[in-house]
Order: sequence, then structure tokens, then C-alpha cells
Amino acid sequence: MIKNGLFEEINSLRTEQNNPRSRNIDVASTKKILEIINNDDKIVPNAVQMEIPYIEIAVNGIVSSLRNEGRLFYVGAGTSGRLGIVDASECPPTFGTDYDMIQGIIAGGSAAMFKAQEGAEDSFEAGGNALIEAKLSPKDVVCGIAASGRTPFVRGALDYAKSIGCFTIILTTSSREHIESLNINVDVAICPDVGPEVIEGSTRMKSGTAQKLVLNMLTTATMIKLGKTLGNIMVDLQITNKKLNERAKRIIMRICEVDYDTAEHYLSLANGNVKIALIMILGAIDYDKSLNILASTGGFVRPAIEIAKKMVSNN
Repeated sequence: MIKNGLFEEINSLRTEQNNPRSRNIDVASTKKILEIINNDDKIVPNAVQMEIPYIEIAVNGIVSSLRNEGRLFYVGAGTSGRLGIVDASECPPTFGTDYDMIQGIIAGGSAAMFKAQEGAEDSFEAGGNALIEAKLSPKDVVCGIAASGRTPFVRGALDYAKSIGCFTIILTTSSREHIESLNINVDVAICPDVGPEVIEGSTRMKSGTAQKLVLNMLTTATMIKLGKTLGNIMVDLQITNKKLNERAKRIIMRICEVDYDTAEHYLSLANGNVKIALIMILGAIDYDKSLNILASTGGFVRPAIEIAKKMVSNN
């Protein structure tokens, strides 16, 4: 029997190999099944740790782009595409970003978030067309997410992005050697090699976990570098519901060591901006001055507070 090239390509992937540790999982007890899954999941953090030098390059590229009014696009299919959309959608409420700053694109469109769109990932041209529709600019960053690294939709998106001068990233759970053999033209490849899945080929498992960990690192580190936190506390959250309104007051109370009523009062004076409220309280200055100082520091709260304190002491 003659095997086609796609068969051989898929057959060679590490994520498609049979895992000897779970070979008899179908006759294991429930407890043993869970232990097998959990033990294999422990491989993932170490695989991600090995990729930190490449994740660092990616973060620095993303930060540079976003500082210059660029955007970050995640592009993927199936599980990979859904993870990209989830990470993108969580940035505005968590870090106060504009909704178009970080976007997720999935093969098959929004319907694919809830129901698999079989065959959507097989079009190379569709990946590029999706970015054309999004009005991709050379200032933007495109991060392709594909467990195998070979997904045509993702490859097409990366090729188009590279052709117009974007900073490009591929996040895959195949081995670096395999990705290099594919001659993918990107600025940086992030390749946590998680090995065979507990269920052969089920890349929603360890591969998906590794991708989620890396995506968390990419956006969280980027937001820290953009001044979205004070220490390890989110201070640029958007108050879009009652829970976040109370969280904002709690943040002000903790950092400024004030009571609930004081936190509520200053949050109101700051028009719901936690950063401004912090500068007003700790710097003992008014709203307008706080706003100007924060702008002068590029949105970083810590130096803004120090500037406000010096301004008051000099007067």
C-alpha cells in the first residue's frame, strides 16, 4: 500500500505516537486512570520551562509592537484556536486593554468556538485571508498556535504576516527539530515538547495545557512590562461589573491602607480608574495632576506615585 505524504507527516509527530504509560488505561480503575493522566500532566511545566528563552524573545517582540500601537493576533484551529480566543478575551477585563489590542482568530470563524468546523483548518489561503480581513499591519504581531506545527490555516496566516513585515511566533508542542524540518519562516518558535498524549493524538490534553501555560506567560508578562500591575496586583482593570467594582476598592484598601469608605470615595473621584485613585491617595494630589503624572510615566504607577510625593514635598 502506498502511503501519502500527509499520512507520513502526521505519523511522524510526537503528539501522534502511542504513550506506553497509558497503554492499558482502558482496563484501569477510575483512580488509576486519573493517576495516569495526572502523572503525565506533570511533564508539561518542565517542557514549558525549557522554552523560556524563546518565550522571552516573543514577549519582548509583543511589548515592542503594542507600545507602537500594534496588535497581537492569535491564529489557530480547533483546541489551539479556542485557547487563543480565550486568552485574548480575558485581557480587557483583567488588564484594561482595548478589545482590539489582542485578538483571536479560529479556523471556521466564531461558530468553531462551540462546534468543530471539520476541514476549516485545511485551507492555507484562508489563514492569510482572515488576517487581510482583520486589516493586519506591519506593526502587528501574529502568533500561530498549532500542536503539530503543520496546520495549513496557521501556516498560511504566518506566511502572510511575515510577507508584510510582522513579528511572527509559532507555538507548537512538536519537537523543535520537527518544526525546523518544516522550514517555517517565523521570528521565534516556542516548542514545549510534551511527548505522546495519554490518549493517542488527543492534543486537547497535554498539548492544550502547555499552550495555555505559554499563552498565560505571553500576555501576563507583556502586561506587566506595559505597566498594568503594581507589584503583583492588577491596577488597570476595567470596572465592568459589581464584582470588579468591589475588587477595585479592595485593591485600593490594600495598597493604600485605607478603609472601605475612603477607597470608595477616591475611586469615585478617579472616575473608576484604580491607578489614578492610588496616585491621588499616596501622592496626596488631585485628579488632574494625577492624570498628567501617570501619562508622563507611560502608565506606570510606581514611578508616578514617587513623582507625586516629590512634587508635594517640594511645595
